[in-house]
Amino acid sequence: MPQNVRASPDWPPAVVCSLHQTGTNVIRDLVGRGVRTAGIDSDPHTVGFHSIYGEHHLCPNPEDNPEAWLDFMKSLAKRMGGRPILMSAADFFVTAVGRHADALADHYLLSPSAKLQAALCTKEEQYVLAERYDFPRARTCYIQSSNDLRHFSERARFPCILKPRAHREWIMLPEGNPLRWEKAVIASTPQELFDYYALVEASRPEAVVQELIQGPESNKYCYLALYSVGGSRLGHCVIRELRVYPPGVGSGSVAEPVADPEVEQTCDSFFRKIGYAGPCEIEVKRDAVDGRVKLIEVNPRFTVTGDCSVYAGIETAWMHYLDLIGKVPAPVEPRLGFRHIVLQRDVPGVLDGLADGTFTWREIFESCRGPLAFYDLDWRDWRVSGQTLWECFKSTGVRLRRIALSRAGQTRVR
Repeated sequence: MPQNVRASPDWPPAVVCSLHQTGTNVIRDLVGRGVRTAGIDSDPHTVGFHSIYGEHHLCPNPEDNPEAWLDFMKSLAKRMGGRPILMSAADFFVTAVGRHADALADHYLLSPSAKLQAALCTKEEQYVLAERYDFPRARTCYIQSSNDLRHFSERARFPCILKPRAHREWIMLPEGNPLRWEKAVIASTPQELFDYYALVEASRPEAVVQELIQGPESNKYCYLALYSVGGSRLGHCVIRELRVYPPGVGSGSVAEPVADPEVEQTCDSFFRKIGYAGPCEIEVKRDAVDGRVKLIEVNPRFTVTGDCSVYAGIETAWMHYLDLIGKVPAPVEPRLGFRHIVLQRDVPGVLDGLADGTFTWREIFESCRGPLAFYDLDWRDWRVSGQTLWECFKSTGVRLRRIALSRAGQTRVR
């Protein structure tokens, strides 16, 4: 079936798990195709509750109260009618759907890879599968104690990265812990690595440690794709990350679609070997030491960078919807020639880079030349976009104040 159709009134509705910006964008794309779509989230402060797109429902937290969440989901399916299509745009919802896949399947249409997607949400499972199917990677170890970390450090090449199995695990660290909310940290020496681990060992001892893949941020790529229920690839694109925030451990704040056969073939081969179905992203980096494309992480869901695929002509959410209702869309090749910007990442990243000399104004302007597409700016969705601009304004104010205080201190010293 061609992509350029609209949903008929008798087609199933859709439910998107997560009302963060990524989930809100998925809802936008489905509503734009005429699909009655609802979004759910357990956090009432999530930005999507203010969106003009779709219906919005506050749900129980699937981790804190799984039985109540499952009851809510069954009730929502009944309220919407038929068997809604179920999609996820956040890891903890992917995990919840996978955990309750058998019970949900009576009420929703969901990817046959739901349980595999849940398993891939933990770093240790990602790297087990990467090893099993020969996906190139840096030296990596799943650790549960300082003794495990010591064994890794004795053979590791520094710098190294320490990261949680899933981002939400460090979010739940005690208030005041320096690593709370961090996605990962970089250690230049074994002692620094042990110091970081000491901050999480008591409450979150399970973690992943990995040698840092060498090379500039522009060596990082994302492979975005959608695989059908039958295993065929319906669409894909390779995205090169031009700027990353936070530096070293973050994701792309400015990115562009490119043609890179090595990245495409390496990632596509992995997904086909594991029998994957649904939307996905793999973040990789070309190692400056040996030139090989190596795994950073797998995201088995809709993602921030994945929003770029829509502007490349790969309407992932819509194509996934069509596939799940049995109207398999025709495969699509990506369009190139634009830049994708995440404002709430790029504004603080640019200001920090200008302050410490990492970037020049000329480099900033050069990176934003040509057609632009925005992840978190949609003038139709004015309340959500207004919040984006407000966050960027606050971020700018904090950094300008920091620069002013620093210069004032230097003046007093002189």
